[in-house]
Amino acid sequence: MLEALTGTGLAASAGLNAYIPLLTMGLLGRYTDVIDLPAGWQWLSNGWVLGILAVLLVVEMVADKVPVVDHINDVVQTAVRPTAGGLAFGAGSSSETVTVTDPGQFFASNQWVPIVAGVLIALGVHGAKSAARPVINTMTAGFGAPVASTAEDATSVVMSVAAILLPVLVILFLLAMVVFWFWLRRRRRSRRAEREAARAAGFRV
Repeated sequence: MLEALTGTGLAASAGLNAYIPLLTMGLLGRYTDVIDLPAGWQWLSNGWVLGILAVLLVVEMVADKVPVVDHINDVVQTAVRPTAGGLAFGAGSSSETVTVTDPGQFFASNQWVPIVAGVLIALGVHGAKSAARPVINTMTAGFGAPVASTAEDATSVVMSVAAILLPVLVILFLLAMVVFWFWLRRRRRSRRAEREAARAAGFRV
């Protein structure tokens, strides 16, 4: 079960930022004993792969903090983040961490299952993020974009580390994300109702 939580947390993290969970696993696998990547995923700790991921991460972080550009970036990332989520879930759920000392064969008989699960989880988180950003930009006249992006990046980092070190915390992160999403939807509906009421009042005048 902990393997599944690790994979879920890493995939959800990829839905916010495609490169943070992959880079986190690669760095920890290369320079620490915190995570032991399985044989099929050792390439994540390759120096060239880490360098490419670092460059892509910088580009992503910059683009995601600029209003309008962040929307274009989200469109491009519609393919990238789910793919990264599949990779993250596949590597994380079958890796040996300090918490999961005996990963077993949770997905051994169906190797495609964790990949598909990661793709769907990351796609869901990415969809929520992409839908929330225009609302935040509208509510803040664009000034909220860098703040929201920074918060998302920080959440992605913390969730990636937590998924590896203490997978149980992933449940709390997911619950918090769901609560925030429903709050944002209520806020959006409330603002829409206020605009319609103001427009109706203007017509009456």
